[in-house]
Amino acid sequence: MTADNRSYKKSSFGPAFFFLGKRRREALADYYEFCRRMDDIADEPDVPAPEKELDTWAAEISRVYEGTPRTDLGRRLTRDVKNFGISRDRFLLLIEGMRADLQGRSYRTQRELEWYLYRVAVIVGCATLDILGVKGRAADELSLQLGSAVQLTNIIRDVHDDAALGRVYLPQDMLAAFGLTRTDVLEGKKPRELAALLEALAETADGFYARAFKQMKKFPRLKMLPCRVMGYVYVKNLAKIRATDFHFIRPVKLTKGEKLKSIGYALLKTIF
Repeated sequence: MTADNRSYKKSSFGPAFFFLGKRRREALADYYEFCRRMDDIADEPDVPAPEKELDTWAAEISRVYEGTPRTDLGRRLTRDVKNFGISRDRFLLLIEGMRADLQGRSYRTQRELEWYLYRVAVIVGCATLDILGVKGRAADELSLQLGSAVQLTNIIRDVHDDAALGRVYLPQDMLAAFGLTRTDVLEGKKPRELAALLEALAETADGFYARAFKQMKKFPRLKMLPCRVMGYVYVKNLAKIRATDFHFIRPVKLTKGEKLKSIGYALLKTIF
């Protein structure tokens, strides 16, 4: 379950990339296409042999770095890797996270959950900042804070849909602290206790968002526009979830209009 990595060309996030040059826009589109393909392999029920599909793509990424790709996407990624110095782990760690989904991996502690957050969200932020030309320890810290916040929001939003797939990302120690078990979540039991747990997880996400926005101030404003857009949109989504008191069955998502308002706010904060 990655952090909504659809191609920006097909999403309302497009305005966030307006100020980027063509090569950077294309590289982001290519990387997000890779993320979406990996996500589909892990999530779509009609993929006949998903583990083998991931193996195939891991091999293709090796060929990308050898300069011998076999697919159209691989050839585009080869160009992007050369242009922007995208490191191999930006691809392979994401694949590792998708394997964890396929295996139904559970997480005993919040520290173990961080292992998963890094692979399906933080590493995507690292690749995005590579392409934006923002590198170094401060960039890694921004990726950690924003990626963790976004993915925690996704986990909260999709808790029931994930349970329908037999997946529970909530760490076991946190479940126990709120009087819950993995089975309770899978079977939709104890909604009051689950709501309390999700509220606590949302507070953790709030801290990540606050640190991410603070970290963004260290970089050029225009280069932070995509990050700021992502942050404001997901903060707004979390607020909409919070308005239900964390009692919901279907994922609570922003309307297109609500998302555009958040993007507009991010643009104003960036320019002014």
